[in-house]
Amino acid sequence: MSALSTDKIVAVVGSGAMGAGIAQVAAVAGHTVKLYDTRPEAVAKALADIAKVFAKLVEKERMSAADAAAANARLRGAATLAELADAAMVVEAIVENLDVKRGLFAELEAVVGDDCILATNTSSISVTAIAAKLRLPQRLVGMHFFNPVPLMALVEVVSGLASDAAVAASVFDTAAAWGKSPVHAKSTPGFIVNRVARPFYAEGLRLLNEQAADAATIDAVLREAGGFRMGPFELMDLIGHDVNYSVTQSVFNAYYGDPRFTPSVLQLEMVNAGFLGRKSGRGFYQYGEGAVAPQAQAEAPQPRPEFVSYTFDSGARSAVCDALAARLKQAGIEVSARKPAEGHGSPDLAPAFHCNGAAVYLSDGRSATARARDNQHPDTVLFDLALDYAKASRIAVACSDQCDPAAYRAVVGLFQAAGFVVTRLDDVPGLAVMRTVAMLANEAADAVNQGVCSAQAADTAMQKGVNYPRGPLAWADAVGINQIVTVLHNLASAYGEDRYRVAPLLRRKQAAGGSFHA
Repeated sequence: MSALSTDKIVAVVGSGAMGAGIAQVAAVAGHTVKLYDTRPEAVAKALADIAKVFAKLVEKERMSAADAAAANARLRGAATLAELADAAMVVEAIVENLDVKRGLFAELEAVVGDDCILATNTSSISVTAIAAKLRLPQRLVGMHFFNPVPLMALVEVVSGLASDAAVAASVFDTAAAWGKSPVHAKSTPGFIVNRVARPFYAEGLRLLNEQAADAATIDAVLREAGGFRMGPFELMDLIGHDVNYSVTQSVFNAYYGDPRFTPSVLQLEMVNAGFLGRKSGRGFYQYGEGAVAPQAQAEAPQPRPEFVSYTFDSGARSAVCDALAARLKQAGIEVSARKPAEGHGSPDLAPAFHCNGAAVYLSDGRSATARARDNQHPDTVLFDLALDYAKASRIAVACSDQCDPAAYRAVVGLFQAAGFVVTRLDDVPGLAVMRTVAMLANEAADAVNQGVCSAQAADTAMQKGVNYPRGPLAWADAVGINQIVTVLHNLASAYGEDRYRVAPLLRRKQAAGGSFHA
């Protein structure tokens, strides 16, 4: 099999936002599309709305009038399932209920030909379970689009235990022909995106619960240092806390209570209060007329230090720290890079910056207070991970409880002199960006290890499906597998929880000195 040729008819069942979006994309790609819903008025509305979308695209010169007219002409409403008999592929986009989906596909099997591909847009239900009662279960696969369908590139092509590999390949090629970025996935709870994304929300909620900072500050750090388009609290408010909490709880239950997916009591309280986010007018932020956006925390200006030393032991040099040193030099700060004198090195072999008595380290998953104790250096300050130290506008820091205020202020002045807005977090293990990225990489590595997807598919899914600035496994490569494993190990030690256990594939990559994308 290969991609469906454009002379083949595509049917879409369900005319809500997802179904209408799928129908629009298929029609633009050149297929005749039949749209069916149990409510005829919903089909009429969907077709009218798609026509309006085409008109706007023409108005904005993003589509020619001729192409819009042709695509619109290829869209047809269907009054009964029987009218879908000549379809070569049927995509289901109805309510997320196993029994309802099974019932629909049983009806479809009695209507369409045996060579018709059946696809479900489910985001959370087992594709294996949906297909289990079909006469020909091998022809059903998941074709999970993301909302809004015309704009979001990702399609997860999900194979259940009975799915024919040739059918999955045909759906994959068809999605690509429709201008999408498809990835193959195995039918497991959450597939790729809804599984791998859980730590983005979970670690943000933990940081807030542990009073590391307020929601606006954590969001700003993830955006302006981590490069994420939205912080976790902004995104949860957009999705809706009822929806986000439900997905987390579903994945948690499906994995038999694996602590990596433990839902947040804090988010449950938001749901209980009816603070669901944008749709209710209140979530972590207030919405509506008169709402004032809270400001992220930033440290007051401090004097610029004149000199900084940058020490590193052989074999322990860090590309991340080198990137920060380059930014400091670019800002005109004298940075003297050297190896520590024999017998005078810190017990901590990680690269360090030294500024007015303070030792400044990239977070390794320990708190600054614990690291100060371990190194017998009270004036210890940690800085957080950034996507790109040359471009990041903000950096998060934390200091040990033992740190002299003057030493801390010198470090703040150092980062401010390099052009960073400096945000102080309370001394939580792993800070914000580092622990989030480490956990995202850990979850992606576990998905790859369990055969859910390839490393490339995991990275593509998170970039194309939820707009991450970098795939989590590519990010692990950039930071260094050793660093990611160390962060996770130290988080596990700090919390005493299996939640932060290191994925076996990460340990294997570390042992081999390899990477996910050689």
